Amino acid sequence: MTDKELCRLAVEARGKAYAPYSGYRVGAALLAKSGEVYLGSNIENAAYTPTVCAERTAFFKAVSEGETEFFAIAVAGGNGDKVGGAFPPCGVCRQVMAEFCDGDFKILTVTGDGTFDEYTLTELLPLAFSPKNLERK
Repeated sequence: MTDKELCRLAVEARGKAYAPYSGYRVGAALLAKSGEVYLGSNIENAAYTPTVCAERTAFFKAVSEGETEFFAIAVAGGNGDKVGGAFPPCGVCRQVMAEFCDGDFKILTVTGDGTFDEYTLTELLPLAFSPKNLERK
């Protein structure tokens, strides 16, 4: 799976977003080390707090299927039907990533012109709280 293909799948996942309140549709494509790809989209709620981001939807789908090792995620977001600029994961999503991924986990943010920016989890969450913090010394 190439980075470009993963980004294309994230854009495709945007089409399934449920965003009647903000109109901001987000899709994610999560590549597991097994080679399987899990898609997620944001799911809004009228009460706002129960809203779930696309990235967490993809992770929770994967983990519920037994996957716990991941290579990369692509994220595409924007208003309406257009992808609009690079869209980095929120802090809560980054923390979920830190639960399952090492610092070199690749995060691709799809831009509006069909390209993408690439980051590592460490770049976006430099002092992550991870399972290692809970190890007894």
